[in-house]
Amino acid sequence: MKRLMRLLSCLLLLVAVTPISAAVTEVPLDELTPTRAHRQSTMIITRVIDRYHYRNLPLDDKLSQTILDRYFKSLDPNRSFFTAEDIATFSIYQSQLDDSLKKAWLDPAFSIFQTYRKRVEECIAEAVVLLEKGFDYKVDEDFRFDRSEAPWVEDRKALFGLWRKRVKNDILSLRLAGQEEEEIKEKLLERYQGIARRTRQLNADDVFQTFVNAYTLSLEPHTSYMSPRVSENFDISMRLSLEGIGAVLRLRNEYTTVQRTIPGGPAAMSGKVMPGDRIVGIAQGEDEDVVDVVGWRLQDVVELIRGPKDTVVRLVLMSKKAGAGGPTSTVKLVRNKIKLEDQAASKYIVDDLDGVGKSRIGVIDIPSFYRDFRSFSQGKKDFRSTTRDVRKLLAELKDEGVDGVVIDLRQNGGGSLTEATELTGLFIDTGPVVQVKDSSGKLDVERDTDPGVAYTGLLAVLVDRNSASASEIFAGAIQDYRRGIIIGEPTFGKGTVQTLLDLDRFVKAGSEKLGRLRLTMAQFFRVNGGSTQFRGVVPDIAFPTASGSMDHGERSLDNALPWARIQAADYSANEEATFSHLRQRHQQRIKSDPGFKLLAEEDQILRELRERHTVSLLEESRRREWDQRDSKLKDIRNQFRIAKGLDPLPEKEDDELEFPLEEEEEDENSIRRIMVNETARILADYINQRQPRPAIAHVEPGAPAAVVHPN
Repeated sequence: MKRLMRLLSCLLLLVAVTPISAAVTEVPLDELTPTRAHRQSTMIITRVIDRYHYRNLPLDDKLSQTILDRYFKSLDPNRSFFTAEDIATFSIYQSQLDDSLKKAWLDPAFSIFQTYRKRVEECIAEAVVLLEKGFDYKVDEDFRFDRSEAPWVEDRKALFGLWRKRVKNDILSLRLAGQEEEEIKEKLLERYQGIARRTRQLNADDVFQTFVNAYTLSLEPHTSYMSPRVSENFDISMRLSLEGIGAVLRLRNEYTTVQRTIPGGPAAMSGKVMPGDRIVGIAQGEDEDVVDVVGWRLQDVVELIRGPKDTVVRLVLMSKKAGAGGPTSTVKLVRNKIKLEDQAASKYIVDDLDGVGKSRIGVIDIPSFYRDFRSFSQGKKDFRSTTRDVRKLLAELKDEGVDGVVIDLRQNGGGSLTEATELTGLFIDTGPVVQVKDSSGKLDVERDTDPGVAYTGLLAVLVDRNSASASEIFAGAIQDYRRGIIIGEPTFGKGTVQTLLDLDRFVKAGSEKLGRLRLTMAQFFRVNGGSTQFRGVVPDIAFPTASGSMDHGERSLDNALPWARIQAADYSANEEATFSHLRQRHQQRIKSDPGFKLLAEEDQILRELRERHTVSLLEESRRREWDQRDSKLKDIRNQFRIAKGLDPLPEKEDDELEFPLEEEEEDENSIRRIMVNETARILADYINQRQPRPAIAHVEPGAPAAVVHPN
């Protein structure tokens, strides 16, 4: 199992960005029927899940209702095509889908999809007519752009009323962006017809995959089925592994949204593609026309973005700070292979900083937990890895006379489990690092077996809401051993392990291809017995932005596995430290800190945008909203810039062309350093109040699990 775990830790990131080729031919409605291969796959999937899935959830009437609701959500996430009448018609399946799956009777799923396709055709036909009618933008009315939790509209008349507002909103958004009327009509006609065309291209395999995933995702968010075509594309993506723009994407309310960028990739290195940004258009090369991708399937968007190394792709982005229908910007990226050295750990020293005094604080930035497995398997002794690089950086920092070290894990989405274990070993002597429990209840423990400590000085670990997986294992172990202070935001909270199963192994050779199942088969637990799942790692000292992380990561998913605990491992930890004095000094300090004021106010604006589900269709009101939000964001940024001795941002948009790129990069770098600098100040406070080194306290196996919190 340990070998499998180590392999999985390297695959998780790639699964998240797997591209799927789009179908290119339209499928007649009468050809949308289940096949023998679909029935075979269903029988295998239900049995494998029943036997091996970590969550023991019975396939019964209760789950049947959940599957039906999730299938509707998968087809129509923004409730823009089905009506309440349709939902009522298919309510006969509420308690039948469990039996359907057990018997591999797939007709209900295909019947629902056929109705969905008809509704798409009807709504698009209405939208095309509405494009030619024109609208009065002086009428004071609102449009609910986020209908994911709204009631289904009653009937087709109400549905067409919804589409009237949608078309009006789409036109208004493009008008406010400065586009001409004819250009707007042409773009929206292409957008709407594209939605219908791509729906007609969905074949029986696509329908089957969507339905089966309604089942698997009803268990928990990380179990999913890949059809044979998607599996083939996964193999291609594995061979091309890290070539592209380096971004993990997801679909949210018909917008392809950047979930995170991969360190060392073109998107991250540009500094202009941020988590939460929405991709509304894509263009190839320097001058090809932009393709509008609003309403596209995620896999089709990824297909457009993916391309050969050294080629140009232009992304039209709507910033997460802009709100629905906000202004856009275009970012040019050159596709590239993400090199190991671009993801490698790096260091710098924070000194001569207000609040740090004479202390010199070393910072080691770790973008991911990487390991050159190819070189390792070839027996090369000089293979690159996170642990090897950090060991070298620690030695250099000690030679440079630092008084404390910060490990910066912000935006670190994880990577190699081996590296998380070995990196922990640089700061503890020997002992368990993480416990892994599988579906049968069997427990494996990943241990640091290398005696000795590379760094014995004071340590802080900086985390944020995007620190996940291996980052959480490392931070959790450091906290459990009371080896350092955890600072920042609660982490992502992904504490489960997946494996890929080839369904073809369950049938005779030469049979039809059946695809693959990504199966959640284990869960991580800290050495104190608590899981990293759902809650993540809770900092000892939380930054004020931590409140915004509570609707992020696993906590934001409605059916994520809950937090749990098991028996604590047998490990020896330092005596519990008291951080109350450090917290008080931190809270007092940030009251007047311009950097944290910037972060808090921007976070508040983003929270308000997330909580808002409607926009005004009154043009004057909409324009005023944009201007007020833009002015507020610019004022917040200027207060920070002035406090740092920088000139304010240009007053006019046209002046931004003359804004020095170097100064813009310095501005962004200063914002990234806000949390690092405060972490350095906290560590400096700890250095100043340090006591003689605490004794070692032995933690007996079976001791109550508890996250270490300061007094």
